[in-house]
Amino acid sequence: MKKAICIAVFVLVGLSISPAVWATNGDNLIGVGPVARAMGGVGIAKPLDAISAVFANPAAMCFGDYCPASELNFAGTLFAPKTEAKITNAFGTFSAEAKENVYAIPAIGVSVPIGEGPKNWRFGLSAYGVTGLGVDYKDTVVDNQSFYDFGPFGQFPLASGEFTSLQIMKFAPAVAFQPNSKMSFGLAVHIDYGILDLRSGNASGYGFGIQPGFIYNFTDQLSFGLTYVSPQEVDHEKVADFDGDGRLDDLTLESPQQLGLGLAYDFLGGQALIEGNVKWINWSNAKGYDDFDWKDQWVYAIGAQYQPTERLSIRVGYNYGKNPVEEHSGFNGALGPTGPLSVNNVQGKTVPSYYYETFRIIGFPAIVEHHITFGIGYQFTETFSLNLGFMHAFEKTIEESGTDLTGQPVKLESTLTENAIDFGFTWRF
Repeated sequence: MKKAICIAVFVLVGLSISPAVWATNGDNLIGVGPVARAMGGVGIAKPLDAISAVFANPAAMCFGDYCPASELNFAGTLFAPKTEAKITNAFGTFSAEAKENVYAIPAIGVSVPIGEGPKNWRFGLSAYGVTGLGVDYKDTVVDNQSFYDFGPFGQFPLASGEFTSLQIMKFAPAVAFQPNSKMSFGLAVHIDYGILDLRSGNASGYGFGIQPGFIYNFTDQLSFGLTYVSPQEVDHEKVADFDGDGRLDDLTLESPQQLGLGLAYDFLGGQALIEGNVKWINWSNAKGYDDFDWKDQWVYAIGAQYQPTERLSIRVGYNYGKNPVEEHSGFNGALGPTGPLSVNNVQGKTVPSYYYETFRIIGFPAIVEHHITFGIGYQFTETFSLNLGFMHAFEKTIEESGTDLTGQPVKLESTLTENAIDFGFTWRF
């Protein structure tokens, strides 16, 4: 177990220095590991590996297929988002694609029994990237820092949010207890490391939270899962000058509280599994996200696995979460003789409405809704297996209109689509 902990710490450090720009359900990944992600991100009622158990519902560690043995998972995701911004005003249409990269997201998970006595206690540990979002429009037509020229009153950029990067990595030790064959309880402690860059340099911080979970097996085939994730607040110091006073301001971003439940059913003598999950993500009460007017999100996921042979597993899934970013058509972004005619408050700082809206729409377009997934797994030996998966998030566009700094009509648009390839191996010992 000591070796597994050391590996997890090493992976967490690697996560903290690797770039990440991704988004699925808001700015959260739909799931962790190639098995769960190939099944639409399900796993609350019946995770199929240790890494998903710690992430989706720590109570599930007692009911994993690896029990009563131990399991180590190492996984990686190659994530390829594609983002485009368009601003249409009295001067024309300014359209650009964000810099495209393929981002590598590693993750690790382990689950082991505790003690030599009855096998009703288990310890788990995971390290993974769970949240990320950002765009890079540097050196494009959107990145024009002197677009609006008001002579003696100064020059102003075409948009704010032309470069953003948010990453949140989690280190999650967990424990689970199974009092009888029907039920299990679990608790994970979340240690978050967040990095935010709004083109003024990285601002990092730590956050903490908990995730209790519960699983009940109605029968050998039917299981129910319930889990809750507490809010987790990270303070980013001196990250951007929101009010334009020449001094960098702080910004607090809080990973929102979540409530999830799932139902899983085994059939065909254990050859087939189908699971459905529902999550409520409370963006509207999360610090930072409430400042930029994100609404709560209901996420629906369904996944299935079929094993035509003892060694081969085939997986498919679907995930839907409505875009949480509110549209604000009709905003007034004009400047008057002494300043903006309307402003928005962001944690005590006043932001001109035009730049508030461009930051929301151009800088943080966490808008994709529909995801399809599939994958395969192959067990080479009793102790070693390999899993592959693929996810596609369908293209989604958000747009809103109002007036720009000159008082003329303006239209803001962002489009996002995503593809991801997942791979990982499992070692049971």
